[in-house]
Amino acid sequence: MANCYCGTNKPFENCCQIYLTGAKKAPTAETLMRSRYSAYAIGNADYLVATTHYSTRKLHRKEDVLEWSQSNHWMQLKVLASTETTVKFKAYYSDYNGKAQVHEEHSTFVLENGSWFYVDGEY
Repeated sequence: MANCYCGTNKPFENCCQIYLTGAKKAPTAETLMRSRYSAYAIGNADYLVATTHYSTRKLHRKEDVLEWSQSNHWMQLKVLASTETTVKFKAYYSDYNGKAQVHEEHSTFVLENGSWFYVDGEY
């Protein structure tokens, strides 16, 4: 079994895959963020759209999310800090030209009806 993309050193099947398949809901904002990173790594745009809050979902077209996800090679996630509703992280990837990139973000999440949603992020 391969380790999860999110960097927990757990097998993918026992980590983010259970959230990506809907078997369980992410219990925390950080868990949701980690599962969203894994969704980028495997090109699961449906999960990324579904876990984006309805108030900002219109800003994230599924086609654009899928294209960005698939045009990059996702290498590593580092969580720098987290609170109940925010997560600061760095996502390391190489772009379609093979150039190393780092996406640093301070993301905001909200819990509604037992489910966490990504709202937005500051870069």
